[in-house]
Amino acid sequence: MRDEAMRATMLQIGRAAIAAVDPAAAVRGAAAAAPQGFHVGGLHAADRDVERVIVLGAGKASPRMAAELERILGGRVSGGLIVTKDGYAEPTERVEIMAAGHPVPDERGVEGARRLLAAAQDAGERDLVVCAISGGGSALTPSPPCGVTLAELQTLTERLLRCGATINQINAVRKHLSEFHGGRLAAAAAPARVVSLLVSDVVGNPVDVIASGPTAPDPTTYADALAALDAFDLRAAAPASIRAHLELGARGGLPETPKPDDPLFERVTTRVIADNAKAGRAAAAAAQAAGLHAQFVTARVQGEAREIAKLIAGAALDIRDGGRPVPRPGCAIFGGETTVTVRGGGRGGRCQELAAAAADLLAGEARAAVFALATDGTDGPTDASGGLIDGATRARAHARGGDIERTLDDNDAYSYLDCCGDLVVTGPTGTNVNDLYMAFGW
Repeated sequence: MRDEAMRATMLQIGRAAIAAVDPAAAVRGAAAAAPQGFHVGGLHAADRDVERVIVLGAGKASPRMAAELERILGGRVSGGLIVTKDGYAEPTERVEIMAAGHPVPDERGVEGARRLLAAAQDAGERDLVVCAISGGGSALTPSPPCGVTLAELQTLTERLLRCGATINQINAVRKHLSEFHGGRLAAAAAPARVVSLLVSDVVGNPVDVIASGPTAPDPTTYADALAALDAFDLRAAAPASIRAHLELGARGGLPETPKPDDPLFERVTTRVIADNAKAGRAAAAAAQAAGLHAQFVTARVQGEAREIAKLIAGAALDIRDGGRPVPRPGCAIFGGETTVTVRGGGRGGRCQELAAAAADLLAGEARAAVFALATDGTDGPTDASGGLIDGATRARAHARGGDIERTLDDNDAYSYLDCCGDLVVTGPTGTNVNDLYMAFGW
């Protein structure tokens, strides 16, 4: 039988974590206006020195960031454009919000990237371009180079997503198959001053990887992009135009992305305003307020979802049985981003996959639970944010026809968790700082 009171507490902890990384609140901590000037992202500016403030960006959290920038800076914002995922728009007055495909890019995203580059190129030396960038921005702004089609880029993106490649590997490829990413938006805006506010969905917060770093110097190369394909035996299977483009670049036949020593970055200021660690710390505080012992362990979890499930499920049992890493009743919180090697045709995402695998590991165990939560509210290509399972999940699913082996073989965690009431659906949250994996023992 499910402990409904404990489940309600767990869900409240998840809500508190998401609220702590609300993009509007993060912008309020990074921007403010004064009678004759303003500051944003650490840059202090007098009104007399800035002709226009233009807000540009892409990502799931970016619309809410733009709306808050409008509220804070008021009429100083002359306009702008944000590209986001369907369902993530926010009401704005001067900054246009447009939707595009995610996680697989589409033609709307191509148009969005083109328009963002054009707006950046239109900025003058006395203009300030404020970039609101967040997770999802890579897929939302495809800008394939000459000779590469969107369909070919879609094919490669799908293969990389299905093979279990990390976001760093995927983005090394994306940056070298783009006219927008890898610092190229900043290059388009030069000589305007650029301030980038980032909501990070990448382990360790490397600014060149968040949304593929459109305003950040790129330390990766064409050779790195090819190495990422080779790691999964994808070079030969890649469309011929993509293979030819990357190989030509690796031979020095194409200009590289802007590197850290490029003078253009002297006029670019970058600040990470929300990340996974902030969400993890908030979850720990909420757990403590609810009467649990709690510890935020790390924001650097990476690996196959099914393997990480062993770690999180084991932590739940350790808390229950041995008081490690916290006494019971307790909660150990982990953050990061797992991967899923997709072999079946079912529905799910990395948090759902982890939760289903943990349900198998905890089957029959009392007073232990695992909550896997995608902070953006959309885990994989689904409307679910994750799963909250306990020792009775597998039995509940079995009673409704659910089979864990078939579920994992077909990567169909969504159906499995849904049938037993352990699927968590929050709807789009307006933010995106990777995932939280919470182990409970009591």
